[in-house]
Amino acid sequence: MWTFPGAETIPFHFVWISIAIVFGLNSWPLRGMLAVLVFVTASTGAILWHHAMTGHIGLEETSEIPLMAAVFLVMVWHVRGRQAALAKAELLAAAEHRRAETQDLFVRLGSHEMKTSLTVARGYAELIRAAHENHQTEEDAGIVLDELTKLEKMTAGLTTLMQLNSPVERSPVDLGAFAARTLRRWHAVAERDWRTDCAEAVAVTNEERLQAALDSLVENAVAFTRDGDVIAVATRAEGGDAVLEVSDTGLGISPGHLGSIFTPQWSHREGNRSSGLGLTIVRTAVENLGGTVSVTSEPGAGTTFRLRLPRAPADHAAPRPGHRDTAADPVLERRR
Repeated sequence: MWTFPGAETIPFHFVWISIAIVFGLNSWPLRGMLAVLVFVTASTGAILWHHAMTGHIGLEETSEIPLMAAVFLVMVWHVRGRQAALAKAELLAAAEHRRAETQDLFVRLGSHEMKTSLTVARGYAELIRAAHENHQTEEDAGIVLDELTKLEKMTAGLTTLMQLNSPVERSPVDLGAFAARTLRRWHAVAERDWRTDCAEAVAVTNEERLQAALDSLVENAVAFTRDGDVIAVATRAEGGDAVLEVSDTGLGISPGHLGSIFTPQWSHREGNRSSGLGLTIVRTAVENLGGTVSVTSEPGAGTTFRLRLPRAPADHAAPRPGHRDTAADPVLERRR
């Protein structure tokens, strides 16, 4: 800049660009950054001012000195703000990671310890009921066993819910055959009017995770229907979705509770269905598989849960091992 009066614009901007790049690559301490800024501003400013006084450049060109310093300060402010935000985000991410690890460890160890204790407690409760002929003692032991059963289901639900958050492989699954197999497992559980309406629909999903969701929906339907009520499972393809529906003619859900049924805190009050962890498992499983779940219901008339999953391309047919036409399934026919 000093050697070539009148042509100092290129080295002047090169100096400022260089310190900006260096600062961007490796943020300096505040004191060091201010010292460099003062030195560069003073040295380049002195040269420009000298050239302006000797007539090599116009006096207005010296305005670049405060302008470049201001631009640099704005860049420093932005970079430091971004670095502070990144540091905070990293701390939050680390805290969340530790929280998730702690939660995972708690559920694993808690579930294991609870299963052991529940098994022991159930054994003693059954021994007490079998060893006493007193009617009151039998009733009390029966109440204890019922509560232990609830705790066992809750423990199993917590374990399932924890496992649903881990990544899994997905493959084409024939929803019609899948639904038929599920209903054949459930038909002996309760005296219901079991029905299927399974049109061709192949979803890209994980069968084990989807099984947990469907079992929870069917269990929920059984719990809130009576003998002779209809429980129906339907499958179909809609655009880019493969749809799986579970409907019943049971108690139904009041409109005011439809928005909260998938939360673990929701409970059975005033004739509404209780979700426990079952519907939370449904939502978590389906959303982790890239799908959605919705519900429609009318109190006293029944409820329909609708799962939408990514549909497999037409050239990716799902394997159908041992599949039978559900319309001719003798087991399901007997239950209708």
